[in-house]
Amino acid sequence: MATVLIVYGSTTGNTETAAGYAAAALQDRGLAVELKNAANVSAAGLAEGFDLVLLGSSTWGDEDVELQDDFVPLYEDLDQAGLTGRKVAVFGCGDSSYTHFCGAVDAIAEKAEALGAVLVAESLKIDGDPGRVEVTSWAEEVADHV
Repeated sequence: MATVLIVYGSTTGNTETAAGYAAAALQDRGLAVELKNAANVSAAGLAEGFDLVLLGSSTWGDEDVELQDDFVPLYEDLDQAGLTGRKVAVFGCGDSSYTHFCGAVDAIAEKAEALGAVLVAESLKIDGDPGRVEVTSWAEEVADHV
């Protein structure tokens, strides 16, 4: 059975909800899923043993792109997570009225790819509250790459 790690950083609960929807969709596809809050993980060896890693963060800030607070330490140490050659997908929530809509999603995807991760799908950028259908559809597309 393929294994999936989902790590999310969420302040208002939207990205956590999206992570839960993605986890349910992946489990429905027969995948073993571990869902973790970024506040409770460290980067060292985080991705080891997983066939697929989903990283999710909300975006804050209007002048600059700001990752969700709990996700910042993981982002800073992402080079220690073991992403080289690993299948990765990125998601997050934001507000399209801001200049850098879901900029954290782009920053995480760019860094993961620079570290040798294989991005398996276009990143999911959610405007405001996540919809179950939208997230499930994206997660099913991601699951096709495991």
